[in-house]
Amino acid sequence: MNIFEPSTMLQSLPKQFFAALVGRAALASAAGHDVINLGQGNPDMPTPDHIVEALQAAAANPLNHKYPPFRGHSYLKEAVAGFYEREYGVVLEPEREVAILFGGKTGLVEVVQCLLNPGDTALVPDPGYPDYWSGIELARAVMERMPLTAANGFLPDYGSIRPEAAAAAKLMFLNYPNNPTGAVATEEFFRKTVQFAEEHGICVVHDFAYAAIGYEGRQPLSYLQTPGAKDTGIEIYTLSKTYNMAGWRVAFAVGNPSVIESLNLLQDHMYVSLFGAVQKAAATALSGPQTCVQENVARYEARRNILIGGLRELGWKVEAPGGSFFAWLPVPEGYTSQSFADLLLDEAKVVVAPGIGFGAYGEGYVRVGLVSSEDRLAEAVKRIAGLKLFV
Repeated sequence: MNIFEPSTMLQSLPKQFFAALVGRAALASAAGHDVINLGQGNPDMPTPDHIVEALQAAAANPLNHKYPPFRGHSYLKEAVAGFYEREYGVVLEPEREVAILFGGKTGLVEVVQCLLNPGDTALVPDPGYPDYWSGIELARAVMERMPLTAANGFLPDYGSIRPEAAAAAKLMFLNYPNNPTGAVATEEFFRKTVQFAEEHGICVVHDFAYAAIGYEGRQPLSYLQTPGAKDTGIEIYTLSKTYNMAGWRVAFAVGNPSVIESLNLLQDHMYVSLFGAVQKAAATALSGPQTCVQENVARYEARRNILIGGLRELGWKVEAPGGSFFAWLPVPEGYTSQSFADLLLDEAKVVVAPGIGFGAYGEGYVRVGLVSSEDRLAEAVKRIAGLKLFV
């Protein structure tokens, strides 16, 4: 059988960090161990019943057995606009300022192809979601990393960006509530972002994946709530976390009409939009009762409190996240992020994500997901206590 070499482009893609993490956890489970996997960001709760029922009804409708409109059904874009006006006070034109996406990850990769040419510069948070790197590599563009440090609340410091990099940059990724740090953005920070983007002609791409998950009664801010934000960029919103719809692969981009048109144009050549029944279910989620979202957030907050409270009782100095369903924990002295993650898996059968997988400034931390039940999180704390690292 002939072996066909993959393209140079494919060979140049960064290693899929999460695939390797899943593989290690699977090996431990296959060996018969009771593994508590806190390393991934996969919601463990089911999609709410009313959304599933909307899908079931729509799937039986023969109209949804045909190709949908290339750019998605108008009713879904109208539901997106209604959702943004209700939740954030942001007014959107459904046909000009909304693009339907095949999951948030797809949109994050696509937008780079839409806006950057080989050699162009993108500003990327470090630590940050590794798939930002994938889109930049596919475009043959260049990354300029923006350090996120505890001293600055895990927000980039625009004053520390090299002037030549700021001048060359065409695109910037942001993500709040943040993966992996759990930090949240402030109104002041987003105002500075708009000003910085306007000064340098940069398109801001705000990855709003954890939009619904804020703690202590605080709703995370949409970038588009900031005056001038729509002039300077877009926001990408996935239903994966808000409605436990990770496997459904449905998201949308909103904001600057020129960027939305570019996304739609690229997708015209790649897809014929989402299955109509998925679009109907997504519209039901956005337009229907939001009590399921509130219950979700309350559950994550209870889990956060169990985890953080339990780890503090061990003597581990950790900070509670302000949003997202991740905790960002400093590793004990004498360990790297990878060696500590290895120790937890080998000795406690607890999977966490080493911070180095999110960038150089992730070294010294591990990311822990609140994606297991309260009992399992308490058990994870108990197993870590057994290692006697903090006595």
